[in-house]
Amino acid sequence: MPRISGVDLPGEKRIEISLTYIFGIGRSAAKKIIEQTGVDPSTRTKNLSEDDTAKLRNVIESEHKVEGALRSEVAGNIKRLMDIGSYRGLRHRRGLPVRGQRTHTNARTRKGPKKGVMTRKKKDSRP
Repeated sequence: MPRISGVDLPGEKRIEISLTYIFGIGRSAAKKIIEQTGVDPSTRTKNLSEDDTAKLRNVIESEHKVEGALRSEVAGNIKRLMDIGSYRGLRHRRGLPVRGQRTHTNARTRKGPKKGVMTRKKKDSRP
């Protein structure tokens, strides 16, 4: 099981799919990386040679921002939005949807479980 950018790639999947397990590499980026290195896209990850693994590792490290560096950049961008007090930053701070979705009925993923209205029992008016 090859390890690229600190991620163990699954051995049974095709290399084209396995590369997407790295944060920052999707299907289209994986296809481009495979074209650049000349690796057969239908090869299973466990069948990769050391040379192929080294080629993939070199291309990914030199041309793509992945894993820790990308995560810290995204977190920095969100922090900047919150610091300058933009609308998007306020939505991030409050844990609400950022991209204009409705919140009247939906958005349970962002808002969390419903907070029910507190109900009190009526006083017993019997003597």
